[in-house]
Amino acid sequence: MTQNTLSRRSFVAVAAMAPLAFSLRAAGSIPVGLELYSVRKALKQDPMGTVRAVAAMGYQCVEFYAPYFDWTEGQTKEMRKLLDDLGIHCYSTHNDSSYFAADKLSRASDMNHTLGCRYMVMSSAGGEAYAEGAGLDPWKTVAETLNHTAAYLAPQNLKTGYHNHQFEFTPQNGTRPIEILAKNTDPKSVMLQLDVGTCIEAGSDPVAWIRSNPGRIRSLHLKEWSPEPGKGYTVLFGEGVAKWKGILEAAESVGGVEYYLIEQEGSRFSELDTAKKCLESYQALRHG
Repeated sequence: MTQNTLSRRSFVAVAAMAPLAFSLRAAGSIPVGLELYSVRKALKQDPMGTVRAVAAMGYQCVEFYAPYFDWTEGQTKEMRKLLDDLGIHCYSTHNDSSYFAADKLSRASDMNHTLGCRYMVMSSAGGEAYAEGAGLDPWKTVAETLNHTAAYLAPQNLKTGYHNHQFEFTPQNGTRPIEILAKNTDPKSVMLQLDVGTCIEAGSDPVAWIRSNPGRIRSLHLKEWSPEPGKGYTVLFGEGVAKWKGILEAAESVGGVEYYLIEQEGSRFSELDTAKKCLESYQALRHG
């Protein structure tokens, strides 16, 4: 056996190990944060104190949702300073579709820039898109809005994204609305933020979706779901039917994930206890 043969075989072996090595690196380097809708009551009462509490739990980033839009410029700057002082980030915000309209987009983009975001995410399409019998055409309009917004945000080094619910993964005339959005938006500037729980409840396979859209699933809402009566989204991370190891592996090997966001809609525990327990379960999964 020649030295060149050994070298070629060694190269093949190393190449075969590359995906695993990437996954192992990613497991320790991808930030995990909290979608702050999970602690919405606490956030409303004491925004700064709630963010401090979340950071103390070990969360590395947060995602503010629609009410942040009512902050003053001063409040936005104060929140950014707090994030910097705590050493955590706000990589994206979760926005009402109306914030993408001409009368609100400038303010929203300025606030996202101040917060240090990478993405301004549309939380749902709203309006006509969900109307009974509307078909798929409204989703093409949503795609146009996302593309337009991406172009508008580019000078501030911001991108946009779309966050799915059950409806987007439910076929309409044989096609899922999320497929329309994926096909008709710019893959470089429009992220497809995957809500795992709603995808599963709608009967779709999150792993298959991630693999069919490489590089576009740059953040995931790690929301659990259970089909058991009375449980639904109230189960903690790891207590439902989501196959997290496979989902995270797909996100890290082909999805292009940049950060994770745990989301909870309520549980048998208080909001802050729920957030803490979900993070502990996530960490146990990653390091177990």
